[in-house]
Amino acid sequence: MPHSQSSAPRGRVRLARGASPWLVPTVATAAISLTRARRSGRWAALAVPTTALAAGMLWFFRDPEREIPEGRVLSPADGVVQSIMPWKDGRTRVAIFMSPLNVHVNRAPMSGTVRSVKHIPGGYVPAFNKESENNERVVWHFDTELGDIEMVQIAGAVARRIVPYVPQSTKVEQGDRIGLIRFGSRVDVYLPEGIEAAVEVGQATTAGVTRLDRD
Repeated sequence: MPHSQSSAPRGRVRLARGASPWLVPTVATAAISLTRARRSGRWAALAVPTTALAAGMLWFFRDPEREIPEGRVLSPADGVVQSIMPWKDGRTRVAIFMSPLNVHVNRAPMSGTVRSVKHIPGGYVPAFNKESENNERVVWHFDTELGDIEMVQIAGAVARRIVPYVPQSTKVEQGDRIGLIRFGSRVDVYLPEGIEAAVEVGQATTAGVTRLDRD
C-alpha cells in the first residue's frame, strides 16, 4: 500500500533536517545586511549577494512532500540515472547523480528495517567521475520482502557532509526520509539478483516516486 505520507498536503514544502548549520548564518547575514542597507552604502552593496545566497540555500534545502505510489523499489533520490551496471554478485547497480539543483533529501527505496548504517571515509572528487567510487560515503542495508537492499550515499566535490536521519534497527516505510547529502552528489541502489531495472541511463528520477524495478 502507499505510504502514509501520501495523505500529506500536496505542494507543501518544508526545510530539510540537517540544514541549520548552513542556513542559519546565511539567512542571518542576509537579514542584517538588509536591515542596515538603508543607512549604509556598504551594507546595501553587501545585501545583494547575501540575499541571493540565502535564497539559494533555501531553495537547495527544500524538502517537498511527496505522494508515495505503489511500486516494489522506488528511487531514493531526485536526479538523473548516471549508469546501470550488472554487479559481480548478480545484483544490478543503479547510480543516480544529484546536481545542486535537485532536492537532496533521500528516501527509503522499500519498507523494511535498517540493518546497518556505515560511514566510510574517502575523497571528494566530482560524483560523476569514475574516481568517485572512493569518495566519502554512507552505506545502508535494509531488510525487506526482497531480502537485503543496499543503498549508498556518496559525497561529491562540494557535498562533504552526509546526514543520516535514522539509526540501525529502525523500521521504515517506503518513501520515508532517511538522510540528506549537502550539495551535488550521488546515490546508488543495488537491485537484488533477478530484478530488472525499469529506468534508463539519462532518465530523471524523483525520490519516493520513480519506480526503479520492472515486474
